[in-house]
Amino acid sequence: MSPAKRFFSLLKLDKKDVSQIFFYAIIAGLISLSLPLGIQAIVNFLQSGRVSVSWIVLVIGVVTGVAFVGILSLMQLRITENLQQKIFVRSSFEFAYRLPKIKFEEFYQGLYPPEIANRFFDTLTIQKGVSKLLLDYSSALLQIGFGIILLSLYHPFFILFGLLLLVLLYLIYKFSYTGGLETSLSESKYKYRAAEWLQEIARNKHSFRKSLNFDYALQKNNTLTNNYLDYREKHFNIIKRQYGQLIIFKVIITAGLLLIGGYLVLNQQMNIGQFVASEIIILLVINSVEKIILGLESFYDVLTAVEKIGKVTDMEIEEGMDTEQKQLFDRITLEADQLSVRFPDSNRDMLKDISMKIEQGEKIILTGGNGAGKTTLIRTLSGILKPTSGALFINDDTFRKIDINQYRSQIGTIIQGESPFEGTILENITFNDPAISDQDIRWALDAVQLSSYIKTLPDGLDTKILPEGKQMSSSNSQKILLARSIIRKPSILLLEDPTDRLDPETADAIISFICAEHHKWTVIVSSAHPTWKLKSSRFITMENGKIISDLKK
Repeated sequence: MSPAKRFFSLLKLDKKDVSQIFFYAIIAGLISLSLPLGIQAIVNFLQSGRVSVSWIVLVIGVVTGVAFVGILSLMQLRITENLQQKIFVRSSFEFAYRLPKIKFEEFYQGLYPPEIANRFFDTLTIQKGVSKLLLDYSSALLQIGFGIILLSLYHPFFILFGLLLLVLLYLIYKFSYTGGLETSLSESKYKYRAAEWLQEIARNKHSFRKSLNFDYALQKNNTLTNNYLDYREKHFNIIKRQYGQLIIFKVIITAGLLLIGGYLVLNQQMNIGQFVASEIIILLVINSVEKIILGLESFYDVLTAVEKIGKVTDMEIEEGMDTEQKQLFDRITLEADQLSVRFPDSNRDMLKDISMKIEQGEKIILTGGNGAGKTTLIRTLSGILKPTSGALFINDDTFRKIDINQYRSQIGTIIQGESPFEGTILENITFNDPAISDQDIRWALDAVQLSSYIKTLPDGLDTKILPEGKQMSSSNSQKILLARSIIRKPSILLLEDPTDRLDPETADAIISFICAEHHKWTVIVSSAHPTWKLKSSRFITMENGKIISDLKK
């Protein structure tokens, strides 16, 4: 979908508000263009040298018209404010709804999740830009249309003026639109790349403290900034050319109309009142044209912002995540049949011909070197990745048909790269699930040996956590993730390196708890910690995406 189509689709969502803005603009335009007629009549009365009641009435009418146009403008502002609020709310929930549901494979196209989230800020551009365009363009276009019609009543010559004006607007749009939009999109691309790099500097601030590393950070920022400035300058040149064309047009039209208007008055084809009124209308029309030309920059910005956000809404998302939770299974059996997984940007399978069956309650450790496929297998079993070929069966039903939300409600996961989010400790563990009791919380905290730490905090479970748990030790951050994974007592635990940041004694205690026989959950873990091997009942060894050994105790 083109940026322009995205923009008009956006406006369709608020057709009623947009229609009201144009309705008020039509009324305001008619009143504004009736003012020159009133002024014409006033001038004619003044020429007669007589003060009359009609003159007083006309003055009051003109002043009232000015006030009424102001009131209509205020009403338009109220509508556009409502429109801006709705755009923000809609965009906010669109991002909140989509970001957790974007398919994992989408991020193998060179997309960086924080950069995707940053595109939300384009909503602010759309808010301000749409408001400006609707107010300025609606009044400007209507004033141009009504003005040309009114001028044509004074003299047929003004019809030629109207045609010339329409041709000018068409030519400016035709020869500038494509270049203006392309340079705006390129400028925006490098703006986000610069912002993404600044995020990387902030995220790895300790790495960039050394002089050489610091110089590298500045050099890369300089390259990205120069690229932005190059396209910004190209975009400005297009805007400058458009405005230059407008200046030439204004000079020619103003000079021509003054000369011709004066000639018509001298030849008594127009009176002084009509001449003054026509010049006022011409000034209104020229100012309206200027609004449209200057508004093209806002138009490009809005189209670019809509396109940037549109790329996020175009990303494939998983379906079925927002369905109501159905009846839970007492037992879950997983079975892979010739299962293979290949990433979109890869020419080889990360998993190849995986066939295995996992019964409820098994404690399985995945072993193998780097790149063996352990992480990919866990993410496939957890429903993050979809098989490229073959099938995954859950309780003898194919993975493609099962309700993914229902399945995920019965598994606990720790995926590499996860960290606590900004919120309280309680929110990080329970997500404010009312079904989780205080007893469940105490059980989970004791299980991961987090209770003693919570007791040292003045606010306890209500202690606020910074993004990624920055104010906490890495071991406590990992304990929070462990507590989160077991709090609902799931049927399956799928864990990637769940104890790698814990001291040996604590890790041993938590592993023993998770692998205890009285816990009927299935455990599938990828970890180099030796205690997992001691406590596991099944050992699966992988190499180059294949299972080369599958042994049970």
